[in-house]
Amino acid sequence: MKLRKGRAVAAGGILAALLISVVGCAGKVIGQMDEDAPIISETENSDQQQSEVPTEPVTEEITTEPASPDKRVHVTAAGDNLIHYSVYKNAEQLAGPGENFDFKPLYENVKDIIQAADVAVLNQETIISESNEIRGANGGALLFNSPPEVADAVIDLGFDVFTMANNHLLDFGADALEESIRFWNKKAEENDLTVLGAYLNQEDADDIRIREVNGVKIAFLAYAEHINGFEFPEGSPLRVVMNYEEDVIKRQIKEAKEKADAVIVSAHWGVEDTHLVSDDRIELANKMVNWGADVILGCHTHTAETMEWITRDDGSKGFVYYSMGNFICCQTDNFNLVGEMPDFDIVVDGETGEVYLDDVGCIPNIIHYESPDFANLRVYPYSKYTPELAARHGVPYAIPQGTYTDFSWDIVNDIIDESIPEEFRKLDK
Repeated sequence: MKLRKGRAVAAGGILAALLISVVGCAGKVIGQMDEDAPIISETENSDQQQSEVPTEPVTEEITTEPASPDKRVHVTAAGDNLIHYSVYKNAEQLAGPGENFDFKPLYENVKDIIQAADVAVLNQETIISESNEIRGANGGALLFNSPPEVADAVIDLGFDVFTMANNHLLDFGADALEESIRFWNKKAEENDLTVLGAYLNQEDADDIRIREVNGVKIAFLAYAEHINGFEFPEGSPLRVVMNYEEDVIKRQIKEAKEKADAVIVSAHWGVEDTHLVSDDRIELANKMVNWGADVILGCHTHTAETMEWITRDDGSKGFVYYSMGNFICCQTDNFNLVGEMPDFDIVVDGETGEVYLDDVGCIPNIIHYESPDFANLRVYPYSKYTPELAARHGVPYAIPQGTYTDFSWDIVNDIIDESIPEEFRKLDK
């Protein structure tokens, strides 16, 4: 509309100029036209003006949406946080004035690794019941109950997911377990933690724990093989899902896969003090992955064991760490003193939405102490451990005496060579 109006004005101006010119030449009154003067129509003038104005070719600018970036979550995990008597006695000696225990120095050498993770997962092997005596298998009885300062230390260390499904849950009975669950639930509320594996009731057990990190939803599940022959009292609402409850595990993994991008399962299973992976665990691991588990974190054997990819029927893959071994302990066989810290990325492809694992491997961790009484207990990543430290290890002199008490840098590497396939070793982190 504006363009048409502009053209009309230009034509009117030209017509007026022509009239003046005619009047000036013929002595006519302004406004009177010569009969012989040509009439220029608005249309003709418009066409003339349009032909005189140079035109530029119209180019259409094409814009494309930028590709959505991938979403990536870096995950680090650790095995059994096994608080033996000599572990908490070390923490007692490190405590300052007004403190009972200080566990933080025991873990200081791995703190940078844990804090670098977007999600850090720990298997908390012992309960924390403040109304019961502190125990750590002292006196020969394999009963564990840890000081609350343990929780403060591992939270400060950077762990934010804690699994509790293990064989020591009922070491001090159902009431102590309930107290421990409520203790950790309170810590979860105060520190934005995810706690799972032992539950107050069935409804609690059916509540799939999901943690959203960097825009990726990760579901966590945890199951136990046994609870050392103990049983829940009749009528107790407390709930632990056992490995033989495959119908429950299948339902939970499938539900978790529908609600989250990735599923991580903690599996407490296997035979203690061996590096061999039993057929029943391989079978269950394959079932879990085909049901939808993306990563399985094995616990319980107190030894580092192998790991592998498992291919699903549809061609996609999950990964299983059959056993991470110990994160901290004061055991007295050399094979109990080298563990694994799984280290991997969960990636959601920005264009396709496909979920996959990347940079999958594990960091060996070494549990170091010295004679005569488990002094200077520390956890080291392989990259910070040395032949000199290995030569000072106290396991040859520890009481009670183990069966495999030799220790050296070569033995550390032999255990790693036997337990961790070369392509998954992260020795420099």
